[in-house]
Amino acid sequence: MPAESRQNKSREGQLLVEAMIAISVMVIGLLGIFSLMSQSLGLYRIAYEEYVAVNLAAEGVEVVKSLIDTNIITGGIPWNFRLAAPGDFGLQYDTTILDRALADKNLLYDEATGIYNYTTGTATGFKRTVTITNVSVDEIQVNSTVAWKGRGGIDLSVTLEDHFFNWR
Repeated sequence: MPAESRQNKSREGQLLVEAMIAISVMVIGLLGIFSLMSQSLGLYRIAYEEYVAVNLAAEGVEVVKSLIDTNIITGGIPWNFRLAAPGDFGLQYDTTILDRALADKNLLYDEATGIYNYTTGTATGFKRTVTITNVSVDEIQVNSTVAWKGRGGIDLSVTLEDHFFNWR
C-alpha cells in the first residue's frame, strides 16, 4: 500500500473519533444545563411557597390589628373585644370574628380574585392558625403560623409574632 493511501485511512478514522468526542462533550454539557435548570425550577417553587406563607402569616396578624382598630373606633367596647379569649383561631381577610373551627382547615385560593379564604376556590396546602395569648390586661400576643407540606412531603411552617397594647 502506498504511504499516501495509509495517511488518508488514518485521517478518516481520526475524524470519526474527533466527531464522537465532540458530540460526547456537547451531550455532557447539555445534560449539565438541563440538570441545573431542573434544580432551579425546584428551588423557585420552594421560594414561591415560602413567599406565599409569609404573606398569609402577615395577613393573619393584620386582621387581628384591624379588629383592634375597629373596636377602638366603635367605642364603648374594650379594645380587645372578641380577642380576650386566648386560643387558636382561623380567620380570613374580611372577618369580624375569630373561629376556632377554621384553625385546622386548609385555605382555598380564589383565582378570580387572587384571594385566599375558607369559602370559595381551589384547595391549597396552606393552613393558617392565629394564636392569641393574653400577656396582661393591656397586652395581647398574636402568633400567626402558616403550615404546609413542602417538596418531598416535608412539613414546613412560618410563624410571625406581634404584640398589641392598650395604649390609646
